[in-house]
Amino acid sequence: MNGGDIIGRVLQAHGVQFLFTLCGGHISPILKGAKDLGIRVVDTRHEATAVFAADATARLTGIPGVAAVTAGPGVTNTITAVKNAQLAQSPVVLLGGAAATLLQGRGALQDIDQLALFRPHVKWSRAVKRVRDLAPAIQKGFQVAQSGVPGPVFIECPVDLLYDEAVIRQWYDSATPRGNSLPDRVMRMYLQHHARRLFAVPEGDSIGSVATVASQVPVPGAVRQAASKLANAERPLLVVGSQALVDAGQAVAVADAIDALGIPVYLSGMARGLLGPAHRLHRRHQRRNALKEADVVILAGVPSDFRLDYGRHVRRSACLVSANRSKVDLKRNRKPDVGMLADAGLFLRALADTVEAGAGKRWQEWHLALEARDAEREAQIDATAERGAEYVNPVALCRHVDAGLPDDSVIVADGGDFVGTASYIVRPRKPLSWLDPGAFGTLGCGAGFALGASLCRPGEEVWMIFGDGSVGYSLVEFDTFARHNIPVIAVVGNDAGWTQIAREQVKILEDDVGTVLGRSNYHDVAAALGGRGILLQRPDQVDAGLQAAREAARRGKPVLVNAWLDKTDFREGSLSM
Repeated sequence: MNGGDIIGRVLQAHGVQFLFTLCGGHISPILKGAKDLGIRVVDTRHEATAVFAADATARLTGIPGVAAVTAGPGVTNTITAVKNAQLAQSPVVLLGGAAATLLQGRGALQDIDQLALFRPHVKWSRAVKRVRDLAPAIQKGFQVAQSGVPGPVFIECPVDLLYDEAVIRQWYDSATPRGNSLPDRVMRMYLQHHARRLFAVPEGDSIGSVATVASQVPVPGAVRQAASKLANAERPLLVVGSQALVDAGQAVAVADAIDALGIPVYLSGMARGLLGPAHRLHRRHQRRNALKEADVVILAGVPSDFRLDYGRHVRRSACLVSANRSKVDLKRNRKPDVGMLADAGLFLRALADTVEAGAGKRWQEWHLALEARDAEREAQIDATAERGAEYVNPVALCRHVDAGLPDDSVIVADGGDFVGTASYIVRPRKPLSWLDPGAFGTLGCGAGFALGASLCRPGEEVWMIFGDGSVGYSLVEFDTFARHNIPVIAVVGNDAGWTQIAREQVKILEDDVGTVLGRSNYHDVAAALGGRGILLQRPDQVDAGLQAAREAARRGKPVLVNAWLDKTDFREGSLSM
């Protein structure tokens, strides 16, 4: 059993079904070891895509996603995706190849200080130095990735730990000097000692051990305090974020808890879709106004960062209740009146068990006011969708996408202006069916997220909503989709520009420099790489085009719909600082 086989067994023991990669000689035994154990190895065209795909599987299954990339540039290509996973609090295990232990620091191919690069961007990192330490290091990586605030870990696996011992010893032997001089004899002794240390046999077999992770259970006293505040509230409001669904298996229980609480709720990140497309408690619009009017605000796994205007959306006279796994996020910008360092999903379940049944009936007037605002905004959206011009109305296109979504579907969001428009309109149908980058706002996540989602949810429709700027990062992965029979549907909002940036830039600076794109034939690129391409230039083509896309996907083809959009002021003033 070589190092690659050992890694494969550890991944198998932790329930890993997919290993995402872009091949390289430094990591070949890992790929072979995983494949031999029935783990599906999925190779992408960019290392960042491999990490984004691992991130998506982690979010959808609750099991850390795993990617393996080769040394040097293979590792450095992942840094944006790793940072995105860190800020999105997603558990990812990244296995990085490295130069042979004997040659590190001597100018070997692709040999750099990889740990120094990753330390600020991961929860934990380790360079393994002996074969016997591979399994314990990866087991610890799984534990660290999932415990407390989830996040990525990086484990460096040098090439001479991965191949068969006989191969490495032969390589060492060929590098051994043959002379009888003192330096030659000393070098032979050193190489022999290094090889013995490298392949020293461990005591016992811990390869199949599985990391255990303790839950962050809320303190009962704090839950009762929150329930007391809620009992005296006249206008309570709940905001639920991705962190409430870190344990993917409790999604249904968390949804039931929210339903039992009876509080108007806004859902963000991975929590979108938690209550289905049209739940009586779910509010979709004018969150800022609602927060400013609420007298008790409960943040479940949501920090007071830029998305809540650094806490200023919640008025000072309101009671702020917050549950968060992160001690930093719990108090970021705004210290809660009732705070608990705990899993937000478990907190909501405990709170629902504590409050009086049917309490939501007391807030009927508040519910009706928020519901009326939603209806007013929906009417405005409908009016905007009716506007006609030269090409396709982006609001109307999103309405058409939403109308055709089946219950078994996943939505991937990757872009700026068009994706922002879609977020108001396209409604995920069930829990864990919306994927966006999160707080880092990373463009280029779409292909990897869709790849991971399609593998985790075989038979479901996976829709990628792209801007024409962001799709540039993902186009080549249509080759990956075609080779691996991944039938995703991409809808590209093509308005020939980086519109979210241009809108404010032109207004403030009176210059569109760097923001202009062309009406490029993205659909032809997808077709050339083995997919199906569809061009929509007029409103009367939309229904037929989307239906053709769904039919092609059902036949196993990845599809790209290139929709030429009219310009719109729907998201005027959307620039975030």
